[in-house]
Amino acid sequence: MTSHYRVNYHLRAHKRDTLIEFVKGMLLTPFVLHSLPAPQDPASRPSSSRSASSTPESVQAANDERFTEIFASIEALIDEHRELALKGTHEFSRLSKLVPGVGPFFTPLPLERAFRHINQRNRISARKHVPPSFNDIRRILNMAQVMAIAPSLELVTFDGDMTLYADGQNFEDDSALTALLVGLLRRRINVAIVTAAGYGSDAPRYEMRLSGLLRGFAAAALSPEEAARFYVLGGECNFLFRCRPDYHLEYLDDAQYASSALRAWTEDQVRALLDVAEAELADCVRRMAINARVLRKPRAVGLVPHEQLTREQLDECALSSQIALLKYQGSPDSQPGNAPIPFCAFNGGNDCWVDIGNKLIGVRILQEMIGSPPGATLHVGDQFLSTGNDIATRSACCTCWIINPQETQSILTELDTFLAAPQP
Repeated sequence: MTSHYRVNYHLRAHKRDTLIEFVKGMLLTPFVLHSLPAPQDPASRPSSSRSASSTPESVQAANDERFTEIFASIEALIDEHRELALKGTHEFSRLSKLVPGVGPFFTPLPLERAFRHINQRNRISARKHVPPSFNDIRRILNMAQVMAIAPSLELVTFDGDMTLYADGQNFEDDSALTALLVGLLRRRINVAIVTAAGYGSDAPRYEMRLSGLLRGFAAAALSPEEAARFYVLGGECNFLFRCRPDYHLEYLDDAQYASSALRAWTEDQVRALLDVAEAELADCVRRMAINARVLRKPRAVGLVPHEQLTREQLDECALSSQIALLKYQGSPDSQPGNAPIPFCAFNGGNDCWVDIGNKLIGVRILQEMIGSPPGATLHVGDQFLSTGNDIATRSACCTCWIINPQETQSILTELDTFLAAPQP
């Protein structure tokens, strides 16, 4: 397989998720073959077709069962994949052959139960013209993950923009998420925001973005022990803060936690890598005639537009940066997280950034501090495609893929129903 082919494949697939597409394909056959028939004049149909067995209600019940059987079968494939992973032979699983490159599963996924739960409310199987969609399957996977992880949950990490608050905005005082996050902390579950926003060790800058949440902590009168379970990790993995008893953020330097081994790179290496990224972004501005500036920070470089750019333009900048940096590091076949110096080049929705390190390292830093294993850690974010910055966390923990703060609220509300009551 030539390098040119690999690049083209990556560009074609950068807006697809292979597991979700596989599930979608599995559900399409019964939808097409067994969906509810178009209405007909009862008098024009044979008497056999007017029997009780062909009523819309009975056909829908049959569709429920067919979809349920498919989810149960996929659940069994995941169980087999997990069993073989324990033996180090997961690449020989049936799921790996059907979905090449599928990652690890740190918990079972009760897909059959999750489908029944969501179908009871949204009646997916009752639809006649719209088959189960990408978003339907994404939500079912989220529900299954929440159901599975609730009994053992120790750490929940969140992306910031478009996960806890609107893109580029602050955490508002009236956000319904405040009470849900307070509930997690009171259940002795650690909560962290792992964000691309990089303000160095400037705690007040992060406090401004999270002002409504921190005031919510004060209004809820969180104890010092509860407040200390809240962390903020900025610049993907570079700047760590913990909440103090007075509900302000305290910067933790490397000497205060044993995670520096996860970020074993020198300043000279960082500078050289950012030089390449800066040059590539500048080239994107030139060849696409983008009205934007390239902004350099100590651990990041970004393209900040002066006008709204299209998703395609931002994806081009992200993918160009990824390929240029992998080529520079001599690892064209690697994923960015496995390169000699891990980096994250991503479409931020309104801008494009290249960060030193990534959220995989960020989550592992927090897991190491707290002692939370992958099967007890959940990351919630909106950027799980190859041009996003949440996708790397799939190698470190369980994940939920949401698309806006309202979905975060919905999934945390569901999680709340599966968690034990807060301990006194």
